Amino acid sequence: MITYNDLYEALRKERYSEPLQQLSKGFIGECANYFKDKKEFSDKDESLFSDLAVKNKKKLENAIAIFKELLIRRRKKILNLAFVASETGISKRDFENMFDFEKDMFESLVKALENADKDLNGLINGVKEEHNNELVRFLEEVPEFLDMEGETIGPFEKGEIANISKEIVEILLKDKKVDLIDED
Repeated sequence: MITYNDLYEALRKERYSEPLQQLSKGFIGECANYFKDKKEFSDKDESLFSDLAVKNKKKLENAIAIFKELLIRRRKKILNLAFVASETGISKRDFENMFDFEKDMFESLVKALENADKDLNGLINGVKEEHNNELVRFLEEVPEFLDMEGETIGPFEKGEIANISKEIVEILLKDKKVDLIDED
């Protein structure tokens, strides 16, 4: 079972060290249980103005703030690691200290940065970027509908602007439901 002091200590370590700190695999679950227990205890105490209830409520608020700051600091470190990994190709530093959802975020960030670099190199080398979508303004309300892949799109309000695939835009233009917006 995690305590307030454990949470504070985890934040302190994360705050004052450069590498991503190792936390137990069950850390997030333990924090969730701690928050749930504290909330139940504060809800159970009927005298809202008792010193114990006020202290417990404040301790819960502080614990949640500490937890949020801890996750923000970890995200900042992961963003930095993703940037370094996209530039150098080395991505395993601190990887073992990440939770599974942080690993997924890291890999997505590295992939996004690499794709952005690829796009930039294409633009620098004169490769024309081909857009599969068009920016349109709706001239009337349009209920939700399915796109070419069977995904739901909409609904759209009159005057709403959307970035939609060219095939769908052609159909909507024929029905006079949208106007193209020039991006230049």
